[in-house]
Order: sequence, then structure tokens, then C-alpha cells
Amino acid sequence: MIKLPGLEIITGLMTVGVRLSGLMLFAPLFGGSVIPARIKAGLVLALTLLLYPSVGSSIGTYAAGDWPILVFTEFLIGVGMGLATNIVFEAAALAGQVLGIQMGYSLVNILDPQTQVESTVIPVFYQTMATLLFLRMDVFYWLLRAVGKSFVYLPPSTAHLSGLFTRSALATGGQVFSLGVQIAAPVLAATLVADILLGLLGKASATMPLIVLGPAIKSLLGIAILIGTLKYWPDLYHHLFQDSIANGEQMLHLAK
Repeated sequence: MIKLPGLEIITGLMTVGVRLSGLMLFAPLFGGSVIPARIKAGLVLALTLLLYPSVGSSIGTYAAGDWPILVFTEFLIGVGMGLATNIVFEAAALAGQVLGIQMGYSLVNILDPQTQVESTVIPVFYQTMATLLFLRMDVFYWLLRAVGKSFVYLPPSTAHLSGLFTRSALATGGQVFSLGVQIAAPVLAATLVADILLGLLGKASATMPLIVLGPAIKSLLGIAILIGTLKYWPDLYHHLFQDSIANGEQMLHLAK
């Protein structure tokens, strides 16, 4: 293959840009519709120029026939890392949906700023708090560092979608339910106990207006427990974000 002046630089920039594009389209916050496409494109271009000097040495030149597979695999690598981190936000939304029903807020809808669709109050609150903690902890910098490291242990054109990679991806996706229950556990446990106690009171005294008092008691109890557990959220989400990025890197190691 004839080497043209600057061909390696162009190839390297395009390769880094494709991997970052997959990340940017599915990463938390930046993958949402609230950020315009032109802003995302400009951010991908800026990050590509910043990352290339440190990772360009691991990128060579490729034949024209290799580019379709190369672009697909590089884009898929970025998508995998973005989705692995986005699982935390999906788990927070699931926790909010469950608690919205338990606390009696399932009929109160507001506009979700992330998805631009109507959602119940509690899921929007949980996702907003997750977004604020995501920004406060600089998790996006962790993602960029993970992407930069991925060029070292998974250079371009070396990824293979093996069975281990597929099973790891499915297992990571299956963590949404378990993480959602973990996030919702304090309030969920309190409201379930309240349901049991209200049921026992209803059996003991059929004249008690539990239909009126029950939702109010569960709502106030849920809000009180939620406020009391907010101080533990930074440590919880710090752990969840670290695990999500570690899972994304593990999937890439299995794609060798």
C-alpha cells in the first residue's frame, strides 16, 4: 500500500473520532436530546484533537477495504463504554418508577429534561440527582481516561465479538434491575412495611378510613426516608459509576 504524506495522521484522527462518536451518542447526559447535534460534533472534534497525541502511536494505516469493519468495531467500542455507564441512569429511572407507584405519585407527570418526554415526578428527581452527581464527580473525565486506555489494550482492528464479550454485555445490561432495587431499597422497604401495617390495621378495625389515610402516610413516609438517605447518595453513586466504567473496560478486554 502506498503511504501518502499525512495519511497516518488522518487515519488516526478518524479512528479516534469514530470511537469517541459512539461514546458521545450513548454516554450519560451527552447522549440525550437536550444537547444539540452540532455541539456534540464540536465536542467530538475537540476531544479527538486532544486525545490523538497520546494514543496516535498505536494506530497505523489501513486498506480501503478494511474501513467498513474498522468503523463498525470502533463505533461499537464507544457505544459499549457509553451504555455501560448509562446503566446507572437507567437503574435510577427504574428505582424512581417503582417508588413513584409505591409513594402514590404515578399520576403526577412532568417533562423529563433528559428525554424530552413526560415522566412521573420521582424518576425525574432520581435521574436529575444522578446527573448532578455525574457532573460533580467529573465522571465524564473517567470515561475519557477509559477511552484513552482502551487504545492501549484494544488497538483498532483487533476487536472480536466473541461469546465471552456477548455474555458480558448481556450480564452488564441485566444489572439494571438489581441496581434499581439497590437504589430504591430504603424507601421501598419502608413503604412495603407501611403496606403490611396498614393491612393489619384494616383487619383489626374495618371502620378506619385507610383508603384516605394510606396514600398520605406512605407518601410522607417515603419522602422522609428519601430525605434521610440523600447524604449517602454521593458515596453510593461514586461506587456505581466506578463499577460501571470497570464493567465497560472488562467487556473491551473480553473483545480481544
